[in-house]
Formats: sequence, C-alpha cells, structure tokens
Amino acid sequence: MNIPQGKKIYFSSDNHLGAPTMEESRPREARFVKWLDEIREDAAAIFLLGDLFDFWFEYKHVVPKGFVRTLGKLAEIKDSGIPVYFFVGNHDLWMKDYFEEELNIPVYHHPREFQFNDKNFLVGHGDGLGPGDNGYKRMKKVFTNPFSKWLYRWLHPDLGVPLAQYFSVKNKMISGEEDQEFLGEEKEWLIQYCRRKLETKHYDYFIFGHRHLPLEINLNDSSTYINTGDWISHYTFAVFDGEKAVLKKLHSSSD
Repeated sequence: MNIPQGKKIYFSSDNHLGAPTMEESRPREARFVKWLDEIREDAAAIFLLGDLFDFWFEYKHVVPKGFVRTLGKLAEIKDSGIPVYFFVGNHDLWMKDYFEEELNIPVYHHPREFQFNDKNFLVGHGDGLGPGDNGYKRMKKVFTNPFSKWLYRWLHPDLGVPLAQYFSVKNKMISGEEDQEFLGEEKEWLIQYCRRKLETKHYDYFIFGHRHLPLEINLNDSSTYINTGDWISHYTFAVFDGEKAVLKKLHSSSD
C-alpha cells in the first residue's frame, strides 16, 4: 500500500466494549467513535487490533446486542472508501464472518505482514505469541476448536452471552494490575517474539495490542516494537505517517 501525501495509517486495540457493564463502557465507546470521526479526515487505512469487544460470539443468526454506534461508524467509514482491517483478539476470537458480510471489513485470526511505502510491518493482536503462557495457549486451542464452538452454539444466546461476559469480568481478563507494569525487555514475551522474528526476516515495525500497556521499544537500529495500549486506562493508539510510526494519546478524558 502506498500512502498518499498527507494521509496516515492508524492502529488501535483493546477497547473491551461491554465491560465491566454496557453502561460503564458507553463513555469509552463515545470517545472511540469521536476519535474515528476525527481520524477519517486523513486516514489512509484503519487497523483494529483485537478486543474491540469484551465478548463476541456469532451464532448462526445472532450476534451480541449493543455496540451500534461503533458498528455504524465503522460501516460509514468503510463505505466512504477508507480501508478498515480487523484482527481478532482473545476476547473476540469467536469472530467469524459478520464483519466481512455486514461491514465489508476483512477479519484476520493471525498476525499478517503489510508493506506501507517502503516499510515492512508485522501486525496482529499479540495473544499467544512468544515463549511461555502455555496455559493460555492450550485454552485458546480448545476455544477455537470447531467442535467447541459448535457445542457453545447450543446454548441459547440469553444464556451463552451473559455467561461468557460474567466469566470475562470475573477473571479480570480485561486488564489486571500486572498489565500496568513493564516487565523488562527480557521478560516481555512479545519483545522476545519480535526479536526471534528478526532472526529470519527484517521488519521495520511490529505493531500489536493485547498487552494493555503502551510501549515503544527499539529492537535494533532499524526495527521498532509498538504496543498500542488500550482504551480503558491509557487511550493510546499508533500512527504511521508514511515515514515513521509513533504512539499517540488522546489529549484529555473529555476528548
């Protein structure tokens, strides 16, 4: 993708809409929708890197109630000709084809390479990558197994959706206190993952979410890892202007 002069690419993740309740997440949704309205003026593309929703499951004829402001704004932006890309996170990993069929937004379940101008990017949500976290990796295999999804669909949505929402919040899967601390480059598993990828191929930028902590780490003289943070505590996002990618933050809680 060649970025036109004056245009930018935006990256955002971890809104967790619906958590801890629909009412409490609505102000966050309003800020996000306002931000989408603002960036559409100079956006060449928008990348949503997962956990837009705190829970998402697609039954054959049913999707979770709510989020109409966000979905409507994304449809409006996509219909205006601005590309939007969606990467599933660990909270919306049961995303299937609703975004593709209803919004014409492609959905990716794994990290993907992109080239913007002359820069190579590896983009994704970030869960389950790198060494360790074997318990989550095993759990993810169970949750993404077609048979598991088939079984879950036998739960009526009035039971299945609130049950999953309850466990999501109960288990503090949004962002615990441990997610607010930088562990050091040797213990941050996404940094280790990026460095291992650099052993076989050069990437100018690795951009991930999931961590809930805005990070901008120089891996070497020509490669940078950026974590987009979240829209719960930090209200941060990444921007690529055609030459350089950087982290940015909304100006105030009233934005």
